[in-house]
Amino acid sequence: MSRIQNTFRALQSPNFRIFITGQAISRIGTWMERTAVSWVVYEMTHSTFMLGLTLFMSQIPSFIFSIYGGIVADRYNRHKVVMITQVASMLQAGLLAALVLLGYAEVWSILAITTILGIINAFDVPARQTLVHQLVDKPEDVSNAVALNSSVVNIARLAGPALSGLILSTLGAGVCFSINALSYLAVILSLLFLKLKPQIIKLKKQSSFNEIKEGLSYLKNHPLLAPLTLYLSVISLLVLPYNTLLPEFAKEVFHGGAATFGYISSCIGCGALVGTIFLASLKDERKQSMVLIANAFLLGVSLIVFAFAKNLNLALFIATISGFSALTQSTICLSIIQTRSDPDMRGRMISLFAMALFGTLPFGSLIIGWLSNLIGSSFTVMVQGIISILIAASFFKVFKNSKDTHHQLAKNGG
Repeated sequence: MSRIQNTFRALQSPNFRIFITGQAISRIGTWMERTAVSWVVYEMTHSTFMLGLTLFMSQIPSFIFSIYGGIVADRYNRHKVVMITQVASMLQAGLLAALVLLGYAEVWSILAITTILGIINAFDVPARQTLVHQLVDKPEDVSNAVALNSSVVNIARLAGPALSGLILSTLGAGVCFSINALSYLAVILSLLFLKLKPQIIKLKKQSSFNEIKEGLSYLKNHPLLAPLTLYLSVISLLVLPYNTLLPEFAKEVFHGGAATFGYISSCIGCGALVGTIFLASLKDERKQSMVLIANAFLLGVSLIVFAFAKNLNLALFIATISGFSALTQSTICLSIIQTRSDPDMRGRMISLFAMALFGTLPFGSLIIGWLSNLIGSSFTVMVQGIISILIAASFFKVFKNSKDTHHQLAKNGG
């Protein structure tokens, strides 16, 4: 019983319970839209490169604008910033639904609208993630709140694609996009019901450019966050975009349709959910970096097996394992950043985290889409699996040394 209470301890904070409930509903709609967009683009073009381009256009704004999103999160009221970004996201989803339902949707218009969402997310992610500190009553519950919030995202990643696959095959993409637009009402209402303590707003003492330089300097000199950000950048560029190719696996390898694509995506979400609950139950947060490396190795092995799996049931099982190991990567990194960065730097560090993750993923999606056209999807995923194992081996000693250095500095009061 005590272990269960430890796993869900952040839920004892009323504000966090309210917020996470709204997030759960909204994120299901978000994953329905993501699944539907990928399937619609693939159905229109039958091109893995276009799948990569779609993900590129949805995520590249985070690379460009996230650092400014971090400055906004540090400088302005985060609650109001998140409210604005959620309303803007609802309008974006409504526009996409209207275009599809009215029959005006083309590939270029879908790419344009997903790019708009990417810009919104560049400002939403730093503000929403740093808001977690105001939602929990006890500072020591922050890492647990991060893991539980990721669990909710992964529950949505489990349910959203499965629902999307069923609705796509029966009612069409327009209904998926409409449900997503309506789902934003849940998170907007939850934001209205929050009772937060006043946020201490940092007075602007220098230009945005100097604040960016200050954030980069802080990151560069941090013994743990610097290698962590490099690690996340490399694995996001070369390994995590494997899901770009899932529509082709569903259609060409397993001879299925939208429902098959939804099942594979849901199994990845199921694995991710188990992974984040596992992280929430971790009592010793010092083990996080080693768990990160172990999961990178496990991800590599699972991708190699998935690449040449011909049986759908086996592929679904392996997809669950890959979800467990892949989606915990960003959760662990975010948890470390949330708990190890200074409060005045937290927004900027999370924005740099977003740049490392969402800034490299789009380039990785383009690379994976291009490479699969040359050597095929199966060989591409196999190569990604090998790279993941090599990354785990390369960073093992780096994280061990940086962790020891960080602990020594903390012990000495430095």
